[in-house]
Amino acid sequence: MRQQTLKQEIKIEGIGLHSGCPSVLTLKPLAENRGIVFCRTVEGKTVEIPALYNRVVDTRNCTCLAQDGIPVSTIEHLMAALYAAGLDNVEIGCTNQELPIMDGSGKVFYDILQKAEKIEQNAPRKYLKVRRPVEFVDDKGNSIALKPNDGKNLHIRFDIEFSSKIVGHQTFDEDITEDVFASLIAPSRTFCEKYQIDYLRSLGLIKGGSLDNAVVLDGDNILNPEGFRVENECVNHKVLDAVGDLFTSGFHVLADVKANRTGHFHNNELLKKLFANKENYEIVE
Repeated sequence: MRQQTLKQEIKIEGIGLHSGCPSVLTLKPLAENRGIVFCRTVEGKTVEIPALYNRVVDTRNCTCLAQDGIPVSTIEHLMAALYAAGLDNVEIGCTNQELPIMDGSGKVFYDILQKAEKIEQNAPRKYLKVRRPVEFVDDKGNSIALKPNDGKNLHIRFDIEFSSKIVGHQTFDEDITEDVFASLIAPSRTFCEKYQIDYLRSLGLIKGGSLDNAVVLDGDNILNPEGFRVENECVNHKVLDAVGDLFTSGFHVLADVKANRTGHFHNNELLKKLFANKENYEIVE
């Protein structure tokens, strides 16, 4: 496989989930070996923000990057769509610090990128092959681990557990192929419990949230009239987040991932542990 970029510029518009403010993304072709780079202009100063794990400054409710004090947040759904669509080098201009939430899933982003014309570049795609097991466990026992596999795909096993019977215990256990991403992962929306909404709003968050861009659970009921889109939508959305966060490694990852009740914080801490020792991985073409 060779690296790919866009053939031409793409614009995507929407509102931020937490800010409720309009946000316009401008995706542009980028030279080989540049990776995914966000670009913001604030008070006349333009800053490039590489989409890398060591630029992550906040993982509460989303993944937020920053460079020189200028942030860009809620990047995970777009990052996952870029990964699945096979795009290696893209510049993303943002008019707001928060990316648009669209419908709360990765589907809109993925559909646009999958249909976009792409250019195959001269450089080969680089993959991160995990060589030794790496694990991060938090103080509550929630854990995420990377283990070597046959080197052909990223494989994710993800378990969640909720008291609500409508969710309960859900498991995702698949290779992350483009078909699996398109059918099971991309359509899966962000979700929350109804009681969390007032708390989040008290913090000045989810100003742009609605049943049009999130699944809201109320005990054993779902408030969205259409119900769930796919079976096990909640755990599938956690996989969407994980795919996007793992792409902040800067590479397509070849490994088995096993996650249990984890989120953005755990994904970022896992990458820190992975890159802390060069014997944990190798970069292959």
